[in-house]
Amino acid sequence: MSHTPSSRPARLRLKRREDRRLRAGHPWVFSNEVDTAVSPLSRFEAGQPVVVEAAGGRPLGAGYVNPRALVCARLVSPDPGQVLDRPLIRKRLRTALALRERLYGAPWYRLVYGDSDRLPGLVLDRYGDIVVGQITTAGMERVKNEIVAAVAELLAPRGFLWRNDGRARELEALPRYTETAAGQVPETVELEEAGARFAVPLAAGQKTGWFYDQRPNRLRLRDYVHGQRVLDVFSYLGAWGIGAAAAGAASVTCVESAARASEFIRRNARNNGLGERVHVIQEDAFHALKELRTQKKKFDLIVLDPPALIQRKKDLKEGLSAYRRLNEAALALLPEEGYLISSSCSCHLSAEQLGDVLRRAALHGKRPLQILETGRQSPDHPLHPAIPETAYLKTLFCRLPPP
Repeated sequence: MSHTPSSRPARLRLKRREDRRLRAGHPWVFSNEVDTAVSPLSRFEAGQPVVVEAAGGRPLGAGYVNPRALVCARLVSPDPGQVLDRPLIRKRLRTALALRERLYGAPWYRLVYGDSDRLPGLVLDRYGDIVVGQITTAGMERVKNEIVAAVAELLAPRGFLWRNDGRARELEALPRYTETAAGQVPETVELEEAGARFAVPLAAGQKTGWFYDQRPNRLRLRDYVHGQRVLDVFSYLGAWGIGAAAAGAASVTCVESAARASEFIRRNARNNGLGERVHVIQEDAFHALKELRTQKKKFDLIVLDPPALIQRKKDLKEGLSAYRRLNEAALALLPEEGYLISSSCSCHLSAEQLGDVLRRAALHGKRPLQILETGRQSPDHPLHPAIPETAYLKTLFCRLPPP
C-alpha cells in the first residue's frame, strides 16, 4: 500500500562526527551512525519521512528512514522543511526529463537514475509511451502512487509497469512483485538503436527490459567490426551482436543461456534482415567458451558483457577469479590482432581492477595486450560525485598486437 507522507517528519539524530560524509554531499546514513539513545530506530516505520540532524541538533536535511536496512536513511533535500511528495517528485522528474530530451532525439532512455537524479531508490526507463519503473527503498515504496501520478502529469504514458522484483528489495525487507500501475502495458515494445530495431520484453525481461547504460559503448563497437567474425557473450537480446552485424560484421555468434532471450535474439536478427549472419548458442557462457576452444574456433572480436560477478564487497576475491577465468577463456579464442571488449557492471570492481584482470589474463595466455579505450555508462545514468557506487559500469576496448 502507498501512503502519503506526514507533513511533520520525525527527527533522526546522528552520533558525534558522523555527519562528515553528509556534509560532503553524500546522501546516505548508515544504521551505526545513528544516536539510538536520542532517536531509537525501533520507533520509526519503514519509509517514514525524517529530518536528519547532526549530534548537536542542527538539521542536515530531509529524507526518509528504514530501521530494517543497513542504509537506514537517505536524504532527498538539504532543506529540512522539504518532504518527498508529488510536487517534489514532479519537479525532479522535470529536471531529469530536460537532460534526456537534450541528449536524445527519441524517447528511449533511462529517465530517472536514483540518487543521481535526487530520487533515491527509484529507476524509471522510458520506451516511447511506456514507462517501466523499479523501486528499491521503503521510502520510495511509500510514495509509489505519487510517482505514478507525477509521471502521468508529465508524460501521459500509455502504460506504466512496476518491475519491483529485484533482489535489492530484500535489503529493505520489501516484497518482490511485478504489476501494471496504470494504462495498458504490452508484453513487448520495439526500440531503435543506431538504425537497428529490437523487440524488448518488459514484464518477462531482465531488470527493466533493456540496458540503456551500454549504448555509447555499443555504438563505439561499430567502428571495430566491419568484416570481422564477432562473438557476443552474455548476449541477452543481442544488442551488441546485432548492432555489430548491422555495422558490417561478417558473422556474429551470440552466446546466451536463457531460452526466451535466445529466441528474442533470433527474432531481432530476422527483423533486421540479419538472420543469416547471426548464430545463437544457447549455453552457459563458461561452458560455451570451453567448447568453442575445443572446436578450435577463432573470432576476430569478442564482447564480454556479463552480469555483475561481484554483488557484495565480501565477494571480491571470488568475483575477481571469475572475471579472470572469463577473460582468459575469451583471449584463447582470439588470433593475433584480435580485439576484446571486456565489461563489468559491478560497482565493487574499478576500471583499474578490471584492467589488472586483463593484464593477468594476457600474461596467463602469454599474449601481448593493448588497452585502447575505456568506456563508461551512458549520460542518462549520471554519476553522483559523492557516491562512488553510481559509477558502476566500465568497458575496456583491447587489442592483441603481434608478438
